[in-house]
Amino acid sequence: MFTDKEISEINHLLVPESNIVIVTHHNPDGDAIGSSLGLKHYLKTKGINAIVITPNDFPKFLKWMPEAKQIVIGEYKRKVAGEAIYNADVIFCLDFNSPTRIGILGDWVTKSKAKKVLIDHHQMPEQFDYIYSDTTVPATCQMVYHFIQANNDENLVNIDIAQCLYTGIMTDTGGFRFRSTSATTHRIVAELIEKGADPAIITSNTWDTNTISRLHLLSLVLSRIELTKEGKVAILWLKRSELKEYGFDKGDTEGFVNYGLSVLGTKMAVFFMEDLYEDFIKISFRSKDSVDTNQFARKHFNGGGHINASGGKYFKSIEETISDFKEKVEAEDF
Repeated sequence: MFTDKEISEINHLLVPESNIVIVTHHNPDGDAIGSSLGLKHYLKTKGINAIVITPNDFPKFLKWMPEAKQIVIGEYKRKVAGEAIYNADVIFCLDFNSPTRIGILGDWVTKSKAKKVLIDHHQMPEQFDYIYSDTTVPATCQMVYHFIQANNDENLVNIDIAQCLYTGIMTDTGGFRFRSTSATTHRIVAELIEKGADPAIITSNTWDTNTISRLHLLSLVLSRIELTKEGKVAILWLKRSELKEYGFDKGDTEGFVNYGLSVLGTKMAVFFMEDLYEDFIKISFRSKDSVDTNQFARKHFNGGGHINASGGKYFKSIEETISDFKEKVEAEDF
């Protein structure tokens, strides 16, 4: 957590007349959107308006959250996003550790004279004016709640804040089943439920939203799941042509990699997907126990993230990528 001195300094910057911007990473997920909107609604209870900006669009299954439709999407509204960042007094940087993770917003944020406040749970954060970084916390939404607690403002948490923060914690913990989910996480979730977050409604709005295209893609992926490394690693993949054939929409493949990890005896699952527009392979890694996908992704696939959940990209064909992966993972000791 920020020191008491830092909390005091940050709060002196957060006044109604300040221009506050909240940014999060490229391809925002539930934790990114939930923490950004949760923080926005919290500041609103203190009479402070903030603008949430994402580098690109985010999945439809996250757009039910309060004021999600007011988010400024940088790839669609470059001028609005650029002006807001240029005029900002404070920029909250949520759920990313480097300006390189925020796409087209990166240069604007770096050049901005605003004070930058980082709240993030990824490894190796770069330099910001104020840094709250903790890799042991499973979700940035939980860290936003800790920030609210540090201000002794739990009484300000309303249903909008609770819904957003609950969503991010739920999605980034894989439904509260990842190893980093702690007793503290569950205590916070209980408090969010008491503040109005409804687990049944949030789960339905976020996860029970399958389209026919998503189910067709999932059926295809599961029909050719492959095991390697004596059954310890599951491999799933999709080609660009298949995404187009079934009418892929952003977010359709969210969670596919977890099906690989559900196979009995697996320690790691990897999902390879050709990017829809550019010539690289997007890779999602998931693992169990102490199998470190973060180091593996950093070392071999231009990526990183958390021990049990990471991402990467590779600039070969999907066949070559999978072949290289098999060779590299065989050398791993787990």
